[in-house]
Amino acid sequence: MRDRFGREINYLRISVTDRCNLRCSYCVPEEGLPFVPARKILTFEEIVAIVQAASRLGINKVRLTGGEPLLRRDIVKLVCMLSKIDGILDLALTTNGILLANLVLDLKKAGLKRVNVSLDSILPEKFQLITRGGDVNTVFLGIDKALEAGLAVKINCVVEESPDEEDAMLVKKYADKKHLPVQFVRNMNFSKGQFHKVWGGRGGDCKNCNRLRLLSDGSIMPCLFSDLSFNTEKLGIEEAITTAILQKPERGLPCKRQWMCAVGG
Repeated sequence: MRDRFGREINYLRISVTDRCNLRCSYCVPEEGLPFVPARKILTFEEIVAIVQAASRLGINKVRLTGGEPLLRRDIVKLVCMLSKIDGILDLALTTNGILLANLVLDLKKAGLKRVNVSLDSILPEKFQLITRGGDVNTVFLGIDKALEAGLAVKINCVVEESPDEEDAMLVKKYADKKHLPVQFVRNMNFSKGQFHKVWGGRGGDCKNCNRLRLLSDGSIMPCLFSDLSFNTEKLGIEEAITTAILQKPERGLPCKRQWMCAVGG
C-alpha cells in the first residue's frame, strides 16, 4: 500500500516490550521511565493478528524490537508464529546481544532470518559506561553464536557525530574481522527533530521510508519523528494500519518524544 507521497509501505517494526536489561545513555534516562502496564502489552495472538492484517495490506518485512525483545518471555514462540504468516518474506530482530547466545539456535529454528546487534564500543569499560552496566563479552559471544547458527548478522553502532570517532572506528575494525556489515546511527534529538541518514543503512531517509512501527500497547506509529499514533484496539486493526499509512508525514518533525526505549530502534 502506498502513502500520500507514493512510498510503498512494506516494513513493520514491532516493539514487543518496552523493558530493557540495559540503560544506554542515549536511549533511556538514568532514573528510568514508567513502563507500559502489563495488562496493556499486546499478547502474541494480538501481535499475530495485526501482522496478518498488515500482510494483507502489503507488509512483507517484519522486525522485532524493544526495549530488548529477548526479554519477552517465550519470544521464540512468537518468532515461530510470525514465520508461518503468509506473505511475510523477511523476519528479523534487533537486540543488544546480552541474551542472544542462549536463544540464538532456537530463534533460528523458529524462523528468524537476520539479527542486528547493538555495539557502540568494543572496549569493556567504555561499553559498561555507555550501557550503564553491560558486559561487552556477552555481546561478542552472542554474535559468534549467531554466526555459527547461520543467521545473517549486522552491527548497529550509535555515534555522536560521525563514524570517524574512535569507538566507531574500533567497532568497524571488529566488524571487518568478522566480515560483518555495520551501520552507524547518529544520535538523535526528538524535540528538535534532528536526525540523519544512517551510514550503511536505510534509516533516516525520509524520501524512501517504507516503515510503520507497532508499539507494545497496540498503537501504530507512521513515523519515528512524529507524535501521531493510531491504536489498533480503538480503531480496529486494518483501520489503524490504513490510517497510519495515509497519515504518514512526508518527513520527520520535532515531536514530544524524548527517549527511544519505548518505540524500538
